[in-house]
Amino acid sequence: MKRLILAAGLSCAMAAPAAAETELSFYLGWQTLPHSRISGDLPNGGGSYDELVGWEGKPFEMPPYYGARATWWRTDNLGFGVEYTHTKAYAPDDTMDALGFSRLEFTDGHNVATVNVMKRWPELWGKTTPYVGGGLGVAFPHVDAKHDSGSRTYGFQVTGPAARLMAGASYPINDRFSVFGEYQFTYSSNEGEFDEGGTFETDIKTNALNVGISMKF
Repeated sequence: MKRLILAAGLSCAMAAPAAAETELSFYLGWQTLPHSRISGDLPNGGGSYDELVGWEGKPFEMPPYYGARATWWRTDNLGFGVEYTHTKAYAPDDTMDALGFSRLEFTDGHNVATVNVMKRWPELWGKTTPYVGGGLGVAFPHVDAKHDSGSRTYGFQVTGPAARLMAGASYPINDRFSVFGEYQFTYSSNEGEFDEGGTFETDIKTNALNVGISMKF
């Protein structure tokens, strides 16, 4: 996915008129998740379920939370681009015990990819440039679940639509590089399957504080 973003960014740079600017951004951050419900059918005919989950993000445990985006600034203030975020969601022990799971998590990424629209105000506060943005796309988490009935689910699934919103500010280090900080919210509506006939439906929302570095062309 990071190779795809880099290729998209470089393609935009080569196709853009001289006045345009392409920016590649990479970030880490602190990510949390509010409660949401998970429902569906348990594997191996275990019946239906509907449970409130206090998801845990654990952004600094391996694999960590991170993201990357490529933005093609068509004018000084308006840009378009693509973004990938590797978020994570762990079900706590009480939820897993209630449903008969020993593992229930999206931890090789509750991956979100979007096409973005960005707005910025260059050097509005001295050298600092505030910006906002939003995007629409898809979620493709890595579902890692192990149920007491013998079901073992381990793999990527495309589970539904996703969206993101962000607001932040960047500060130049030199003519090419800048650092930035931002708040970012992501939302996804997920429907997927467990092995041996199980299903799940859940909305995953994340709140994140990101810090990163950008390079422009």
